[in-house]
Amino acid sequence: MASLLQLERVVYLVHGDKKLRLPLSQLYFCRYCHELRSLECVSHEVDSHYCPSCLENMPSAEAKLKKNRCANCFDCPCCMHTLSTRATNIPAPLPDDPAKTTMKKAYYLACGFCRWTSRDVGMADKSVASGGWQEPENPHTQRINKLLEYYHQLAQREKIERDRKKLVRRRNYMPLAFSDKYGLGTRLQRQRSGAPIITLAGSTLKEAEDQKEIKIEPAQPLEEVEPLPEDYYTRALNLPEVTTLHQRLLQPDFQPISASQLYPKHKHLLIKRSLRCRKCEHNLSKPEFNPTSIKFKIQLVAVNYVPEVRILSIPNMRFMKESQVLLTLTNPVENLTHVTLLPCEEADPDDVHSTAKVVLPSKEIVLAGKDAAAEYDELAEPQDFHDDPDVVAFRKSNKVGFFIKVIPQEEMGNVNISFKLRYDFKNLAAPIRQSEEGEQSAEVIWLTQHVDLSLGPLAA
Repeated sequence: MASLLQLERVVYLVHGDKKLRLPLSQLYFCRYCHELRSLECVSHEVDSHYCPSCLENMPSAEAKLKKNRCANCFDCPCCMHTLSTRATNIPAPLPDDPAKTTMKKAYYLACGFCRWTSRDVGMADKSVASGGWQEPENPHTQRINKLLEYYHQLAQREKIERDRKKLVRRRNYMPLAFSDKYGLGTRLQRQRSGAPIITLAGSTLKEAEDQKEIKIEPAQPLEEVEPLPEDYYTRALNLPEVTTLHQRLLQPDFQPISASQLYPKHKHLLIKRSLRCRKCEHNLSKPEFNPTSIKFKIQLVAVNYVPEVRILSIPNMRFMKESQVLLTLTNPVENLTHVTLLPCEEADPDDVHSTAKVVLPSKEIVLAGKDAAAEYDELAEPQDFHDDPDVVAFRKSNKVGFFIKVIPQEEMGNVNISFKLRYDFKNLAAPIRQSEEGEQSAEVIWLTQHVDLSLGPLAA
């Protein structure tokens, strides 16, 4: 019964650039191509950036300027939880009489999980709850910025050089009558006389060549390294004062060694992304733009369109002995679905993991449509599908339990089987057809999915 919830034991084949086998819950179904899609065979498009703490939404240009970090929210440098602003009262001298003091509100950052505060690293308190907090300055900031400018200029020159080669390959000849007819003669003369050619980037090749070249000095290796302290190997190690490798890698610009050098980091922004089919360029998933909304405008997950196979019970299987396995088949759509199970052919290139023979039911299995209110409707009469008791074990709403027979062919290892799942699908994306009797109906197409099941090891 535990195998009913182990979704990775039943995988569906995805025909794409790479033949992937994934659980149905991790796949999408394109209603226009009628094929399964995984996250590796779809186009990912960023819709919006937002902060997961304050839910502030910002455009892509602003997010890039802020290095994909929120300006107001911080992460704890010790445990990476979100820091909160705490208020406290501190004594402060009066401006008129310095000898007298009064209580003044001060604000600092604190972590509610590991109890880290900004006072642990000597950060000054703020008089207002929202404001710029003290941030350490990287001594190599100028060097890093200069390297970024250098490589940006280098990339721009390489792009202009590629554009120049494309322009040279073009034929400069054009019929004179054609150029005079459309007034292109003066333009050709201007290009022949040395006029600047405009590139795709919007600037001319001559301007790009006249740009001042940024020169950088190569890094010089140090001949002498600062020696370690004399008591480095003898003094006792205090683990709470030493940072972990994860804490150092989260701050690569400083890589603090001691806990007293841990400063809060701005919280990373999250994105809302859309998934698009690469073949037909239709959206498979598109979320709402508002960061507070968890709904989707379009969500074509495969579990809502493809019949789902699960393992219900597995007997003790032995080498070259027939065993009866109970599977379940669930219909995700609201109309009747006719399912036929087909064995894989001997030369099937998709059947690469099978280690056992499988005997599938020869009769067609009819699945009732999905009805959310069926289990609460006591007066509803069950439909009679004339099921064969040797094939169908039980039927409940839109779910059917059926038997298959498995004969392991290998003495060692797990028992894996494969078969084809053929079913009818109403294509709601296609235009609705009207019959001769005047009834409107959606186009019905037959689809086939390759399913692999892992039934576990053989019995001892």
